[in-house]
Amino acid sequence: MLTNVNHIKGLVIRATDGEIGTVDQLYFDDETWAIRYLMAATGGWLSDREVLISPFSVTNVDWQVKRLDVALTKKQVENSPNRDTQRPVSRQYETEYLGYYSYPNYWGGPFLWGPGAYPSGLSNRISSPKAVLADRIRKESMDSHLRSTGAVAGYHIEAEDGEIGHVAGFLVDDETWAIRYIEVLTKNWWPGKKVLVSPSWIQKVSWTESKVYVGLWRDAIKSAPEFGESAPITREYEDRLYTHYGRPPYWLQDAEHKAALSLSGV
Repeated sequence: MLTNVNHIKGLVIRATDGEIGTVDQLYFDDETWAIRYLMAATGGWLSDREVLISPFSVTNVDWQVKRLDVALTKKQVENSPNRDTQRPVSRQYETEYLGYYSYPNYWGGPFLWGPGAYPSGLSNRISSPKAVLADRIRKESMDSHLRSTGAVAGYHIEAEDGEIGHVAGFLVDDETWAIRYIEVLTKNWWPGKKVLVSPSWIQKVSWTESKVYVGLWRDAIKSAPEFGESAPITREYEDRLYTHYGRPPYWLQDAEHKAALSLSGV
């Protein structure tokens, strides 16, 4: 199911033995556009400490009661590696974090989540001795491809022939935790229209310019099917969207990944 990032923020995170906090921010990988971490605001029980929760741990999302269940205990979260909130999340920290929970490195395999196309079912698959983990951490660089959805919201969108608007939101697949679409608000160019752009059509993101560059022309975007937030996104709407742009839909690639996983026995 596709859901707006704004609906994920504020979800209560429930561990196996009680509540951890609420979802405050989401970090995505700017290479694959997958949500890699949910940042939890823990409130008083951890002295307002902010902790990261990986989709590897998510077991269920109940949209009715606005709750997200994780296969973690509060003690595990309390003892998880601290991070410097004044700095970006580094690859070294990620290696330490994933090693602590015995999660696979998502960048260490052929699929969106490393050894698999989906985070579910991949938790607690890899356990390394402390010496091996320490060596892995030491060898990783400080560079990271993680960005906050909150920070990118508002970035200007630049088409092949000029600016078209700005990033107004994100739509996430709650099975793969991939960002499937960026909401583009075009009111600064032509009034009253919001359209969707797939991350696969993005050429680059300039963090210094606060711009997202897409390989589309403004006229094509102007005549694209309009996005209405009040109605759920149907496969019929998505078919029209991809047909309009003449691009292959993401679900064909997902089907290929499922077939490859089936053949590999994962």
